[in-house]
Amino acid sequence: MSDKDKVIIFDTTMRDGEQSPGASMSIEEKIQIARIFDELGIDIIEAGFPIASPGDFEAVTAISKILKNSIPCGLSRASKKDIDACHEALKAAPRFRIHTFISTSPLHMKFKLNKSPEQVVDAIKESVTYARNLTDDVEWSCEDGTSFLSCNTICSIT
Repeated sequence: MSDKDKVIIFDTTMRDGEQSPGASMSIEEKIQIARIFDELGIDIIEAGFPIASPGDFEAVTAISKILKNSIPCGLSRASKKDIDACHEALKAAPRFRIHTFISTSPLHMKFKLNKSPEQVVDAIKESVTYARNLTDDVEWSCEDGTSFLSCNTICSIT
């Protein structure tokens, strides 16, 4: 199979699964899920948001140490502090991914971030570049995908 025909499975159960009211997992439950996903052949497992809490940091760290086949991933906002927390939590793994994000909708840029579109693009460039100095595997996503920034603008920065 050529690389262009390969489907990469990226799972966010341990992060997104906790965003539902009343849904939370213990570290032991996350490790159990990670082991099952690793055995199933999930390519990338986003184990959590390390900066969000000591529990998330601990879970991402533990999962990064036990995976044999899957690549562990941590989520971070577009900030050096978040990216550093991801790196610290994941660094025990032979290979890992840092997934960074920032809001790109006009509403979020104006009221949540208090940034212009140009400032957001600069933040994307800075965060991806910073993360790339820590790992070869960096993913970037926009929060609130109703993006004012064109795909060409985003794609041209990497």
